[in-house]
Amino acid sequence: MQIYGFNKLTLLDYPEHLAATVFVGGCNLRCPFCQNASLVTRLDTQIRIPIDEIMSYLKKRTGILEGVCITGGEPTIYKELPEFIKSIKELGYNVKLDTNGTNPDMLKALAEDGLIDYVAMDIKNCRSKYTLTTGISDLEIGLIEKSVSFLLESNLEYEFRTTIVKEYHNKEDILSIAQWIIGAKAYFLQGFKDSGDLIMPGLHPHSKETMQEFVSLASPYVRYAALRGID
Repeated sequence: MQIYGFNKLTLLDYPEHLAATVFVGGCNLRCPFCQNASLVTRLDTQIRIPIDEIMSYLKKRTGILEGVCITGGEPTIYKELPEFIKSIKELGYNVKLDTNGTNPDMLKALAEDGLIDYVAMDIKNCRSKYTLTTGISDLEIGLIEKSVSFLLESNLEYEFRTTIVKEYHNKEDILSIAQWIIGAKAYFLQGFKDSGDLIMPGLHPHSKETMQEFVSLASPYVRYAALRGID
């Protein structure tokens, strides 16, 4: 596991949990609006954090922290991920996994082994625009579909989420996504913000009014739909 970021305390990353967040480096996608571009394309400029340092901190915070969120980058590109999570679970923590859904086999295995308690899966766009939105021309959309189907049919706590960018998402796209994940427990539409660390600069958010309209479009198809990251 290559870890390049560690937030020791968060009230935002893991719903209803006081948590710490681990940021792994590397990703198999190249989404133009990625807000952690340095963890995807510029790892040589980042300082790696030893796993021992993270585990030492988590051991000291047992009984205080409730969970650990593992994000990135894309955590499931690491074959060591299950063992890393196991070591966290052995300390008594709940684990939330953020993923792009490109590794459904690992996602399923982690769930079956009781290693994850909550999954946040990014839905980058409607299926017809997935390659455009992820920057990967030969992306196997079938892998994404398998992950979506698995979560919809599982007993896991999960959410789907889409970062909405003016240049990449319109009403038709949101409707198509909602129909794809029909029956989902939760779907969050996240406001795009220029973090200053993008893969492709010069992108823009939709207005708050448009985002609210998008939520209205999605709401009939999922159990819960809401905005996130909108001021």
